Amino acid sequence: MIDETSDRSAYQQVADALRSRIFSGDVQPGAKLPSETELIEEFQVSRSTARLAYNVLRGEGLIITRRGHGAYVRDRRPVRRIAGDRYQRAASAAAQGQQETAFTLDRQTPWSGYRLDKDFREVGAPSTVADLLEVPPDTPVLERRFVFYSEGFPEQMSHSYYPLSLVGGTPVADPENEPWPGGNIAQLASLGVAVTRVEESVGARMPNPDEARTLRIPPGVPVLTVTRRMLAGPDRDQPVEAAVDITIPADRAVLDYAIDIH
Repeated sequence: MIDETSDRSAYQQVADALRSRIFSGDVQPGAKLPSETELIEEFQVSRSTARLAYNVLRGEGLIITRRGHGAYVRDRRPVRRIAGDRYQRAASAAAQGQQETAFTLDRQTPWSGYRLDKDFREVGAPSTVADLLEVPPDTPVLERRFVFYSEGFPEQMSHSYYPLSLVGGTPVADPENEPWPGGNIAQLASLGVAVTRVEESVGARMPNPDEARTLRIPPGVPVLTVTRRMLAGPDRDQPVEAAVDITIPADRAVLDYAIDIH
């Protein structure tokens, strides 16, 4: 029943009750939720109030609605822990002959369950990429667009760039060699380039329509965006790779890192 003395509106109270059932596990992912008529009977509210409550939960990404079939608790993907040492672990695994990348290690995906959609092309460096690589705009680069899959489900997108002067005509520029065990660091090592530093900046925003469609993101769920560059050289000052908008659904990831205090 609705608490008439509460400062929360009726539809918010209905949404609160349903949300509590979802988070407590009383209603499991994939389960059908009460119809609007059943909510009206249970909470003694109007149809518009029941509809608004479901709109709130849909906007939070907790439920999906299917026309003519009702509302269902959204099936939530396992959370991926994005560790700060993932690049070192992937490179070390590859050096030992293991088939791993930073993505498969974080996602705990076996190599047999890992797949990439890939699109390689030679382009002039956009201004953002040129800034990251510290080259003039329109400098030739190899653009690589990836969609990362774990056990057949799309989990991440990225746009990655190498200077064409570095990778042109090498196995790294051949999309048939993807996925490459050890990822970018192992690729660069095959060219005699030792990555000595990785810099990343993490942001958050709502997905664009292409990202929502490709990664199967329901309404109300934001994405994490990672901008990255890899540097080489003893002074860690030679940019050799840049990535913009590495895109990860925010409800499928936790940033996991440690800070040593000396």
